[in-house]
Amino acid sequence: MALTATIYTFEVELSNVDRGSYETLSFKAAQQPSETNEYLLTRVLAYCLEYREGIAFSKGLADPSEPPVSVRDLTGAIQVWIEIGSPDADRLHKASKAAPRVVVYTHKDPKQLLRQLEGARIHKRDTIEIRAVDRALLDGLVQRMDRRMTFVLSLTHGHVYVTFTDGDTVDGAIERHALDA
Repeated sequence: MALTATIYTFEVELSNVDRGSYETLSFKAAQQPSETNEYLLTRVLAYCLEYREGIAFSKGLADPSEPPVSVRDLTGAIQVWIEIGSPDADRLHKASKAAPRVVVYTHKDPKQLLRQLEGARIHKRDTIEIRAVDRALLDGLVQRMDRRMTFVLSLTHGHVYVTFTDGDTVDGAIERHALDA
Protein backbone atom coordinates (compact mmCIF):
# COMPACT_ATOMS: atom_id res chain seq x y z
CA MET A 1 0.00 0.00 0.00
CA ALA A 2 1.40 3.40 -1.00
CA LEU A 3 1.79 6.07 1.64
CA THR A 4 -0.30 9.20 1.16
CA ALA A 5 0.43 12.84 1.86
CA THR A 6 -0.32 14.36 5.25
CA ILE A 7 -2.37 17.54 5.07
CA TYR A 8 -1.51 20.46 7.37
CA THR A 9 -3.77 23.47 7.89
CA PHE A 10 -2.27 26.90 8.55
CA GLU A 11 -3.97 30.03 9.87
CA VAL A 12 -1.47 32.90 9.67
CA GLU A 13 -1.72 36.57 10.52
CA LEU A 14 0.98 37.96 8.23
CA SER A 15 2.72 41.24 8.94
CA ASN A 16 5.49 41.65 6.36
CA VAL A 17 6.80 45.10 7.23
CA ASP A 18 9.63 44.81 4.67
CA ARG A 19 7.09 44.56 1.80
CA GLY A 20 4.18 46.41 3.39
CA SER A 21 2.00 43.28 3.20
CA TYR A 22 -0.57 42.65 5.93
CA GLU A 23 -2.86 39.67 5.34
CA THR A 24 -4.87 36.97 7.07
CA LEU A 25 -3.94 33.69 5.40
CA SER A 26 -5.72 30.37 5.61
CA PHE A 27 -4.26 27.53 3.54
CA LYS A 28 -3.43 23.84 3.46
CA ALA A 29 -0.07 22.26 2.61
CA ALA A 30 0.45 18.60 1.78
CA GLN A 31 3.55 16.86 3.09
CA GLN A 32 4.64 13.95 0.92
CA PRO A 33 5.99 10.87 2.76
CA SER A 34 9.52 11.56 1.45
CA GLU A 35 9.42 15.23 2.51
CA THR A 36 11.09 16.31 5.77
CA ASN A 37 9.40 18.58 8.30
CA GLU A 38 12.13 21.18 7.62
CA TYR A 39 11.36 21.15 3.89
CA LEU A 40 7.61 21.51 4.48
CA LEU A 41 8.04 24.38 6.94
CA THR A 42 10.51 26.13 4.65
CA ARG A 43 7.87 25.88 1.88
CA VAL A 44 5.29 27.36 4.25
CA LEU A 45 7.63 30.21 5.24
CA ALA A 46 8.40 30.92 1.57
CA TYR A 47 4.66 30.97 0.79
CA CYS A 48 4.02 33.47 3.58
CA LEU A 49 7.04 35.70 2.93
CA GLU A 50 6.40 35.82 -0.84
CA TYR A 51 2.62 36.08 -0.47
CA ARG A 52 0.82 38.05 -3.18
CA GLU A 53 -2.09 37.49 -5.54
CA GLY A 54 -1.53 34.39 -7.66
CA ILE A 55 0.73 32.47 -5.25
CA ALA A 56 0.21 28.71 -4.99
CA PHE A 57 1.86 25.47 -4.01
CA SER A 58 2.56 23.05 -6.86
CA LYS A 59 1.51 19.42 -6.95
CA GLY A 60 4.86 18.78 -5.29
CA LEU A 61 6.80 15.65 -6.05
CA ALA A 62 3.99 14.49 -8.33
CA ASP A 63 5.02 17.15 -10.87
CA PRO A 64 8.79 17.75 -10.68
CA SER A 65 8.70 20.08 -13.70
CA GLU A 66 6.91 22.72 -11.61
CA PRO A 67 8.37 24.91 -8.83
CA PRO A 68 7.37 23.99 -5.25
CA VAL A 69 5.78 27.45 -4.93
CA SER A 70 5.00 29.90 -7.70
CA VAL A 71 3.29 33.20 -8.39
CA ARG A 72 1.33 33.33 -11.64
CA ASP A 73 -0.36 36.24 -13.35
CA LEU A 74 -3.95 36.15 -14.60
CA THR A 75 -2.85 34.49 -17.87
CA GLY A 76 -1.20 31.63 -15.95
CA ALA A 77 2.37 32.72 -16.78
CA ILE A 78 4.87 32.19 -13.96
CA GLN A 79 6.05 35.51 -12.55
CA VAL A 80 8.00 34.15 -9.55
CA TRP A 81 9.57 30.66 -9.41
CA ILE A 82 10.24 29.71 -5.77
CA GLU A 83 12.57 26.77 -5.11
CA ILE A 84 13.11 25.10 -1.73
CA GLY A 85 16.25 23.42 -0.41
CA SER A 86 19.25 22.87 -2.66
CA PRO A 87 18.20 22.89 -6.32
CA ASP A 88 20.86 21.97 -8.87
CA ALA A 89 22.22 24.31 -11.54
CA ASP A 90 20.12 22.76 -14.34
CA ARG A 91 16.91 23.38 -12.39
CA LEU A 92 17.85 27.01 -11.68
CA HIS A 93 18.84 27.49 -15.34
CA LYS A 94 15.40 26.22 -16.39
CA ALA A 95 13.66 28.35 -13.74
CA SER A 96 15.38 31.58 -14.75
CA LYS A 97 14.35 31.01 -18.36
CA ALA A 98 10.74 30.34 -17.34
CA ALA A 99 10.19 33.21 -14.88
CA PRO A 100 11.28 36.84 -14.52
CA ARG A 101 12.15 36.27 -10.84
CA VAL A 102 13.67 33.18 -9.17
CA VAL A 103 14.04 32.81 -5.39
CA VAL A 104 15.53 29.89 -3.46
CA TYR A 105 14.57 29.41 0.18
CA THR A 106 17.02 26.99 1.71
CA HIS A 107 16.86 25.20 5.03
CA LYS A 108 20.33 23.78 4.40
CA ASP A 109 23.80 25.28 4.62
CA PRO A 110 23.76 28.19 2.14
CA LYS A 111 27.56 28.09 1.73
CA GLN A 112 27.35 24.50 0.54
CA LEU A 113 24.60 25.44 -1.96
CA LEU A 114 26.69 28.35 -3.25
CA ARG A 115 29.75 26.07 -3.65
CA GLN A 116 27.62 23.50 -5.48
CA LEU A 117 26.46 26.17 -7.96
CA GLU A 118 29.82 27.94 -8.31
CA GLY A 119 30.91 28.20 -11.94
CA ALA A 120 27.81 26.39 -13.24
CA ARG A 121 26.07 27.72 -16.34
CA ILE A 122 22.84 29.30 -15.11
CA HIS A 123 20.75 31.74 -17.16
CA LYS A 124 20.60 35.18 -15.47
CA ARG A 125 22.47 33.79 -12.46
CA ASP A 126 23.12 37.28 -11.07
CA THR A 127 19.37 37.84 -10.61
CA ILE A 128 18.66 34.63 -8.66
CA GLU A 129 17.90 35.34 -5.00
CA ILE A 130 19.04 32.95 -2.26
CA ARG A 131 17.35 33.16 1.16
CA ALA A 132 18.71 31.05 4.02
CA VAL A 133 16.27 30.29 6.83
CA ASP A 134 17.81 30.53 10.30
CA ARG A 135 18.26 27.07 11.79
CA ALA A 136 16.97 28.15 15.24
CA LEU A 137 13.76 29.50 13.67
CA LEU A 138 13.20 26.28 11.75
CA ASP A 139 13.99 24.07 14.75
CA GLY A 140 11.49 26.05 16.84
CA LEU A 141 8.80 25.61 14.19
CA VAL A 142 9.49 21.87 13.89
CA GLN A 143 9.12 21.50 17.68
CA ARG A 144 5.70 23.20 17.50
CA MET A 145 4.58 21.35 14.37
CA ASP A 146 0.98 20.18 14.44
CA ARG A 147 -1.62 19.23 11.82
CA ARG A 148 -3.36 22.56 12.51
CA MET A 149 -1.09 25.51 13.15
CA THR A 150 -2.18 29.05 14.04
CA PHE A 151 0.35 31.84 14.47
CA VAL A 152 1.30 35.43 13.77
CA LEU A 153 4.24 35.80 11.39
CA SER A 154 6.06 39.13 11.34
CA LEU A 155 8.99 40.05 9.11
CA THR A 156 10.92 43.24 9.71
CA HIS A 157 14.40 44.06 8.40
CA GLY A 158 14.95 40.43 7.37
CA HIS A 159 14.10 39.03 10.80
CA VAL A 160 11.12 36.69 11.24
CA TYR A 161 9.08 36.41 14.44
CA VAL A 162 6.51 33.62 14.76
CA THR A 163 4.17 33.99 17.73
CA PHE A 164 1.81 31.13 18.61
CA THR A 165 -1.60 31.49 20.27
CA ASP A 166 -0.11 30.54 23.67
CA GLY A 167 2.28 33.51 23.45
CA ASP A 168 5.39 31.42 22.72
CA THR A 169 7.63 33.04 20.07
CA VAL A 170 10.38 31.66 17.87
CA ASP A 171 12.48 33.93 15.71
CA GLY A 172 15.41 34.07 13.35
CA ALA A 173 16.89 35.82 10.36
CA ILE A 174 16.30 35.16 6.69
CA GLU A 175 19.77 35.81 5.27
CA ARG A 176 20.20 36.96 1.68
CA HIS A 177 22.97 35.46 -0.44
CA ALA A 178 24.05 36.02 -4.03
CA LEU A 179 25.27 33.32 -6.40
CA ASP A 180 28.23 35.44 -7.46
CA ALA A 181 29.27 36.75 -4.04
